[in-house]
Amino acid sequence: MHGKERIGAEHILYRDEWLVALDKPPGWAVHRSRRITDARVCMSVLRNLLDRRVHPLHRIDRKTSGIVLFALEPETAAVMTARFARREVGKAYLVIARGWLSGPVSFDSPLAQEKGTEPVPAQTLVVPLGRAELPGPVGPHATARYSLLAAFPATGRRHQIRRHLKRAGHPVVGDAVHGDGRHNRFVRECFGTRRMALHAWAARFRHPVTDEPVEITVAPRGDLARVIEGLRWRVPDSVPWAQAMGSGTG
Repeated sequence: MHGKERIGAEHILYRDEWLVALDKPPGWAVHRSRRITDARVCMSVLRNLLDRRVHPLHRIDRKTSGIVLFALEPETAAVMTARFARREVGKAYLVIARGWLSGPVSFDSPLAQEKGTEPVPAQTLVVPLGRAELPGPVGPHATARYSLLAAFPATGRRHQIRRHLKRAGHPVVGDAVHGDGRHNRFVRECFGTRRMALHAWAARFRHPVTDEPVEITVAPRGDLARVIEGLRWRVPDSVPWAQAMGSGTG
């Protein structure tokens, strides 16, 4: 199913007069660009589903699944874009990473937005949610160890979670750019999936018009759900926002 799942009305997680939240499948781009020229573009499909213009408020990587927020009016888009810039929108991701983390880790290492540019501040908190160990030698180790993590990016740099975890020696499983090819192959052989194990799990914010609190969550579907189940993990019913707030990332 990677990259082939169609987007339909069932992928709309939240909608009111001003905002829409979409559960983006892996393999879909948020909007068209010079690099993205095929038909798998969320903005185009959502516009056709709703029969009106939509305004993407942020981006997630094409290989990442999960929540993407859109505004239905330019004024709402301007308000929400400013809130993203002021870090007033909380974002949580689910990640499967190589190795075990003993506890929460806060990353505060600058990242370049593009190759050859100056690094800019980037902050991410990761909180372990589960551990698993599979019998099978991968590299120099007799077994393969993996962690289920909640990741809370305070900033929105390109490939931020993936790059921070790579620097820490815990690359995201299935990441062909920043990951570990040996573990990517091993997980593919065990579970039959090539997808990257990164999912935009939750978003929370004050509504731009009503000022009421809004929280949207969506569990992984398809291949990623199967891997999580196969590793005997359970996605928590609630997001550990308190830990993110304590670190300044929520």
